[in-house]
Amino acid sequence: MYWQEITLIGFGAGAAGTGFGGLLALFLRKPSSRTLGLMLGLAAGVMLAIVFLELLEEGLETGFIYPVLGLAFGILAFLLLDRYFPHQHFVSKEVHQHAYVKKGMLIATGIALHNFPEGLAIGAGFAASTSLGITLAILIALHNIPEGLAVAVPLKAGGSRRRRIVLITILAGLPMGVGALVGALLGSVSTAMLGLSFGFAAGAMLYIVCDELIPDVYRLTSAHVAIGGITLGVILGLTMIHFV
Repeated sequence: MYWQEITLIGFGAGAAGTGFGGLLALFLRKPSSRTLGLMLGLAAGVMLAIVFLELLEEGLETGFIYPVLGLAFGILAFLLLDRYFPHQHFVSKEVHQHAYVKKGMLIATGIALHNFPEGLAIGAGFAASTSLGITLAILIALHNIPEGLAVAVPLKAGGSRRRRIVLITILAGLPMGVGALVGALLGSVSTAMLGLSFGFAAGAMLYIVCDELIPDVYRLTSAHVAIGGITLGVILGLTMIHFV
């Protein structure tokens, strides 16, 4: 697949995920905590399966050191992003009434910065196979729906116009396209870069799962529902890997 197509898919996945989350905030009632927790648990389980049975497995075919270094760099990159550009989780803290719009813009900025390395994961996936790249694009787009909600809810509460809310949520997802382009180009340069790219993508996704999805799942719903959703997600991921 050409890099132009990969870039367009990255842009589409980013914009569709956060943009759809923005639309949900405008037209639908907030989903129940149990439902949202189950959805995020499924996404976390699928991502875990792909990290260990797709990305790292593909990366280890290039040698041991490259994917391991990439994994460490991927996690470190997200640690630094969270330290210097933190973004609000969908279920974390309630925003203050006097700063809804400001809070929404800050969340949008943080999410935009986080979407670049997520795009790298998509690009690295395409460097291995089209099916893996498409699977990662779909999963990360789904992961971005709650983030779009996180941006739209305070903007809506602050009185922003609907068109402006949708535009901001879409813009927050666009850096994913740039990341997909970079990931695809790096992955096609050499064996070492391919291994580093796979490791980085795995580290980025592992950070998303462990730092964002799983903690939010357990805050949203009971422990039994949470582990059930994650388990179903792992099974779904294994099924996708086996048959796709």
